[in-house]
Amino acid sequence: MGVVTYDFEVTSPISPARLFKALTVESGKVFPKAAPHAVKSVELQGNGAPGNIAKINFAQGLPYQYVKHEIESHDQDNLSYSYSVIEGGPLGDKLEKISFENKFVAGADGGSVCKSLMKFYTIGDCVFTEEEIKDQIQRMDRVYKAVEAYLETNPDVCN
Repeated sequence: MGVVTYDFEVTSPISPARLFKALTVESGKVFPKAAPHAVKSVELQGNGAPGNIAKINFAQGLPYQYVKHEIESHDQDNLSYSYSVIEGGPLGDKLEKISFENKFVAGADGGSVCKSLMKFYTIGDCVFTEEEIKDQIQRMDRVYKAVEAYLETNPDVCN
């Protein structure tokens, strides 16, 4: 098994606390409303604590039916959240899991920056290329931007 790491940042006009809440605590309510073209539903097994599983069911016509996340840490005070994709989605026959470490901080323009570290755990001697990584980031970014737009047009959500 190999591990490929990738750092990236996403800026947003939404405050760190509000974006964190929408993407973690309230994701089950926000994702299907913000991105109905991508997310059909979110099922949380437990209360969102470490060790709990979140299953995201995707809309018909997308390449994946669902993905399961195992929550590893959730720190609302420090606006950080870590999880691993452990089933479904992009794992296929190349990846054992994908781990994410996310931290939301204030941006210079009053919005926020989400700093992410991704770790791709490959199966055997499989190679996961930079193009495949960028494809995964683009897929996530579409939902991220849809959530951002939803929050901008619904100022009372996740306050």
